[in-house]
Amino acid sequence: MPLTADQDIADLLNETRTIALVGISDRPDRPSYGVMKTLQDHGYRVLPVNPQIAGEHVHGEFVWARLSDIGVPIDMVDIFRRSEAAGEAVDDAIAAGAKAVWMQLAVVNEAAAARAEAAGLKVVMDRCPAIEIRRLRLEPVGSQ
Repeated sequence: MPLTADQDIADLLNETRTIALVGISDRPDRPSYGVMKTLQDHGYRVLPVNPQIAGEHVHGEFVWARLSDIGVPIDMVDIFRRSEAAGEAVDDAIAAGAKAVWMQLAVVNEAAAARAEAAGLKVVMDRCPAIEIRRLRLEPVGSQ
């Protein structure tokens, strides 16, 4: 069952330190661009993933082609992909050993969520971590 209770979401966000953001854009008008900056400002290390702009930098971080290329532990994978494409990102998150997957606003993929939960990952769907941080009034990571 995806996390929906405020306390469960707050706990996940407070336990998370490193986020891989799948579907980052280097265009300031795109939601992923602003969300990445908000997450960085809140104290998270955000590792952007997008094969179309791999090797470039967004908000000072190297853009990776695939999750499997990153090579450091990932607490959460934030997915900015269409619902039908989210399953591949979830499978990659499972393979990479992530602890959680977070599907952005309007991204719902029940089959992928079930696979993630079966693999022991926490799952959030159809929400934005940047919005939840503000709504829940969470302290920056590392300051709790």
